[in-house]
Amino acid sequence: MRVRRGLVGLVAVLALAGCAGAPVPVTDGDSPTADLDSPPADPTGIDPNDPDDTAWTGTVVRVVDGDTMEVEFPNGEVDTVRLLGVDTPETSAESTSPDEFEGIPETDAGRAHLRAWGAEASAFAESELAGEEVTVVTGGDRRGGYGRLLAVLYVDGEDFNERLLTEGYARLYDTEFAKRDAYAAAEADARERGVGLWKFNESDYPTEASEVDDEDLPPLPDDGDYDCGDFDTQAQANAVLDRSPDDPHDLDADGDGEACESLPRYEVGAAALPVSP
Repeated sequence: MRVRRGLVGLVAVLALAGCAGAPVPVTDGDSPTADLDSPPADPTGIDPNDPDDTAWTGTVVRVVDGDTMEVEFPNGEVDTVRLLGVDTPETSAESTSPDEFEGIPETDAGRAHLRAWGAEASAFAESELAGEEVTVVTGGDRRGGYGRLLAVLYVDGEDFNERLLTEGYARLYDTEFAKRDAYAAAEADARERGVGLWKFNESDYPTEASEVDDEDLPPLPDDGDYDCGDFDTQAQANAVLDRSPDDPHDLDADGDGEACESLPRYEVGAAALPVSP
């Protein structure tokens, strides 16, 4: 998602790649300029490390996350492609940065919202790309700081990078590239329409037991005894604990007043989830 730069990170990644037996990408030398506005009718590239090529046909063999994929090229090599110009949210708490997504607050709810949409972006990319034949087109800067191919991915002639922006799965990445104006317009339109990650409502993330209504609680099991596995969120478990302070269900194992602390605190409300096209 975010492309982290720095000499230390680059050395570490290349070292790990070498240990795993993966080919170390060629990063020196200038690449020819490609036309990113449309996929070439018949890409001739065979080797993603050939400095004379800018476009290849390949197959997506693994979706890493919403903006990173592994593609098998015609020469049999599998290389990592980082989608150019877009950034989908991170799915881990420590990597989530609401300040990178204008309008999303730097709050627990804002971070939970972005983590949820990071997962949605990954699932969307998996459903659209896994096993698909794609056209990979690189710009002038072929590889980023981690040695990944920086590219526009075309699926059946459609720019998948731009589609992520149009449908609200990603933000425009802060870098210069040939399609920046078109991508900026796609992001602006998605924000104006309030689609995808740009539709944020604090109330979609109940965190307090007092915010959980009875109808939001799971039904009482047949044996009359809740356990933590019956709840989706800690807020639900705390709501049951608040209603029965003597804790007949033993939800507060350590007696600190917080039930089922291993559960996620947040749940994305239905209004925050994407509508399938």
